[in-house]
This record gives sequence, C-alpha cells and structure tokens, in this order.
Amino acid sequence: MVTAAQPLYALPRVPAGAVRHLGPNWYATVMGTAILATAGAALPVRPPGLRPLLAACWVLALVLLLALLGARALHWRHHRDQARAHLLDPATAPFYGCLAMALLAVGGGALTVGRDWIGIRAAVALDAVLFTVGTAVALTAAVAVPYLMALRHRVRASQATPVWLLPLVAPMVSAALGPLLVPYLPAGQPRQTLLLACFALFGLSLLATLAMLPVVFARLLTGGPLPLVLTPTLFLVLGPLGQSTTAVGKFAEAAPGVLPGPDSRGLAVLAVLYGVPVMGFALLWLCLATAHVVRARRHGMGFAMTWWAFTFPVGTCVTGAAALARHTGLFAYDVLACALYVVLVAAWAVAATHTARGLLSGELLAAPRPAPSAPRRATARTTSGAVR
Repeated sequence: MVTAAQPLYALPRVPAGAVRHLGPNWYATVMGTAILATAGAALPVRPPGLRPLLAACWVLALVLLLALLGARALHWRHHRDQARAHLLDPATAPFYGCLAMALLAVGGGALTVGRDWIGIRAAVALDAVLFTVGTAVALTAAVAVPYLMALRHRVRASQATPVWLLPLVAPMVSAALGPLLVPYLPAGQPRQTLLLACFALFGLSLLATLAMLPVVFARLLTGGPLPLVLTPTLFLVLGPLGQSTTAVGKFAEAAPGVLPGPDSRGLAVLAVLYGVPVMGFALLWLCLATAHVVRARRHGMGFAMTWWAFTFPVGTCVTGAAALARHTGLFAYDVLACALYVVLVAAWAVAATHTARGLLSGELLAAPRPAPSAPRRATARTTSGAVR
C-alpha cells in the first residue's frame, strides 16, 4: 500500500495495488489512439474540421502515454515480482515492443498533427526525444525478447502466435517515422546518416519478420485456429506489412536533396516495386484474419485487450495505401486508404468503449482468471491480463 512515507508524485491518487496486473500490453491503447491521428493526416481527402479532430486524438494519445508511463513506473516500484514474471512469461514478454511503438507513434504524431497545437519547435523537440528513446527501446526489445524466448522461455513451435512479431516490428516503426525528422537536421552528413539509419532499421525488422512469420503461419495452418482470446492477434501480422510499405514511401519522399540522384530515384522505384506486392499480401491476410475473427465471434469470443490489435496494424495499412497512392497516382489506393481508415475508426471506437467499461468496473485490472485446460494450454497462458 502507498503510505505517507512513500509519496508518489506522478500518480498521487492511484493505489499501488491497482496496477499489479497492468502489463506492457496496455501501451497498445496509446498506439491505437496515435495512429488515428497519423493515419488520418495521410488520407488523400481533407474534410472540413478533420485536422482539429486528428490533433485532439494525438493529445489523447499523449495523455494516455504519460498516464501509462507513470502507472508502469508504479508497477515496477511496488510489484517487481510481477514485473519479473511478465519478462519470464512467453505470452507477455513480447508486449514490451509495444512500449517502443507507443513512444514512436506519439513522437511521429507530434510532427504530423500535434504541431498544430504545440508549435513546430516543440513538436520537433518532442519527436526527437521520443524517437531517440523509442528506437533505443525498440532495438533492446528486438534483441532481448528473442534471447529470453530462446534461453529462458523455452517455447515450442506449437505455441507460436502473432504476438511474437511485436518486438521485431518495433524497429520498423522507427524506420517509418524517422524520415519525418530528416528535414530538421543540418544538410549533408546528418540528414544522410539519419535516413540511411532508418533504412538499416527497415532491413533489420524486415529480415527478422520474414524469419518469424513462417513460424506463425505454419502454426496456424498445422495447429488449428488460435484460442478465441488470441484470435484478434492475427491482425498483428498487418503491422510489419503496412509499416514497411509506409517506410519505403517515406524514404522515397525524404531522399531528394539528401542522397545522390541515382540513390534517390532508386528509392522511388523501390517504394512501388516493394509496396504494391506487400500491400497485396496485406489484403490477403486481412481477409484471412477477418474470417478467423468472425468464426471466433460465433464461438463466443468476448472482449479482451487483444482487441486493440484491430487498430494500429490496420492504421499502418492506411498509411501504406496512402503512400502508394502518392507514388503511383492510382485512385484505387486513395479509395483503399479511406476504406481502411473507416475500419480503423470503427475498431478504435469499439476497443476504446469496452476498455473504458472494463476500467470503470475494475475487471481489466483484476487478477487474470486461470486459463481453462486445453491441449495447447500454453498458448493461452498469461500473467498480465493481455489475453484474458
């Protein structure tokens, strides 16, 4: 319990016990809210009044990030046993990639729409800090989580879920958002260094994802459907697909004047030659994941925090489709971006409403109920409330 001898200035009214089961998966709420702003700003249409709404979404994401950082600090201070258990739980540890992506998403949103409210100088400074910290956390998670899975978790292929992709896709978010800072650096080496560093992050995340995705796909095809509560995580596969398409588009847009002419033109070609087939696969996976979710819903799938998987990954496909629309000039990609954004808004509204209800009732912060016995029990085990 919190006593007078243990003042908690960041969150003075939050009892320490209330955050015992607050896992890193909660950063998905920040990601899903921030992508509303950045994806909306990328749309080819500009309805009147849209920009202030997007800025308000970004402010909400910033507030959520600050609140969760404070709550998680409280969690680590008073519940270190639970925090260590999260790291040693193969169902929970991958969610540490969400921390990095939450920092990066809010930072990118500052330059995209947040500058309307806080000014360009403050937006650049905030994005620079969050991009630096978020990238450091992303690289740490991309190394540490697979290391723990190999040496401490001892997972089996039959336990594979799309959640395993989270720490690997975090550097891709850095790659997609880093080019926003390029114009604000001194010309010459600083701009080139940042842009090529983002390209390296793109390659790191892409190759790691390509190594992991077959494991997840094979588990789905040979092991049968995922447990109901984990079915929404199939949408997580859209994350690296949409984010990588967005990244190559951003590279092509930032390269002129930064890289030599041939390199700049090569990135413009890459944006189309890479983005078109990858977006095609993303649409295929979207259909497959939707079919699984419809089946799970018919079999009684209720709300869980995994429903936030319907937001950020879909948002990255919005920005990816918008990037392809800019580079190809095809109206079809404009329509696709707008249609996916409608899906994103609807998914966010549903997830946010159920999350608010769960917080008010206390159910989402309660101790997780024991997983029912099943042949693949480990795939549904959790200690964070991430999959309930």
